[in-house]
Amino acid sequence: MLRDRYGRSIEYLRLSVTDRCDLRCSYCIPKGFKGFEEPASWLTFDEMERLVGAFARLGTRRVRLTGGEPLLRRDLAGLSARLAALPGIDDLSLSTNATRLDQQAAELRAAGISRINVSLDSLDRDCMQKITGRDSLPQILQGIMAGKAAGFAPIKINMVALRGVNDDQVDAMVAFCIEHQFVLRLIEAMPMGATGRGATWLDLAPVERRLRDKFGLLPQIARLGGGPARYLVTPDGNTSIGFITPMSQHFCGDCNRVRLAVDGTLYLCLGQEDKFEFGPLLRGGASDAELEAAIGLAIELKPEKHDFLEQPGKIVRFMAHTGG
Repeated sequence: MLRDRYGRSIEYLRLSVTDRCDLRCSYCIPKGFKGFEEPASWLTFDEMERLVGAFARLGTRRVRLTGGEPLLRRDLAGLSARLAALPGIDDLSLSTNATRLDQQAAELRAAGISRINVSLDSLDRDCMQKITGRDSLPQILQGIMAGKAAGFAPIKINMVALRGVNDDQVDAMVAFCIEHQFVLRLIEAMPMGATGRGATWLDLAPVERRLRDKFGLLPQIARLGGGPARYLVTPDGNTSIGFITPMSQHFCGDCNRVRLAVDGTLYLCLGQEDKFEFGPLLRGGASDAELEAAIGLAIELKPEKHDFLEQPGKIVRFMAHTGG
């Protein structure tokens, strides 16, 4: 098992297959942004498979495909099948905005993706247009229901809570997830890039207390996935509500993940600049043993914690560049 210098087990790799997206969420990619990675610098599927295989041999068990919007990458199902077949990979999942999921859900499920996380910040059509930059809600809902029909389980709905934007719509999202037995995860916005710093993050502690009282939520003992959310559950046990609080109550002491950007840059923390470049190794003829040794060196760079509160202007790269 990979362990960093603080004793944390690193068993979760988030793999970005593209930094491009068909939405322009207000807290993520700036409107009019053109500085995406050129396709020539993207890791090929062969390179991704080889590097994920090296991680798996060192103890990585969970892989999540991210972006940008991963469904924009051609033949994502083909890559998914290759990664799902790697020895040691027990859990292959996907984060998506679901605008294209209705066209690909069945194929991705057959390829070995078992779980999906969908970004959905509001059930109000006008509010979603304001947040995402286009009239996206009908497509997203269609994609979510296609995912449900394809058999993805659980389906997690990720709602970034923005003060003064969608904080009055949390209860409606809870009710929607209870109706469909989706897992809801409420997330505090992080100050990544100019867009992230412009987002008005909402402290989720009072929200958690209010939802606990209104819906009779109880502490959930069972762990859901490998992420940082703290979960409550409805009295019937059918719906879980998670809280991801990087700002008000960070979870750095339990961090078990690293992020590989589409160009082969491994980011060790969302809130720090520590990174390791795997592209030159992969394209320079490195052996499997050299790749594994490099992964060990990279994990040693993982910092103890982020500085989002102390240095909110520190990270100039935006989330889609890092990998979700």
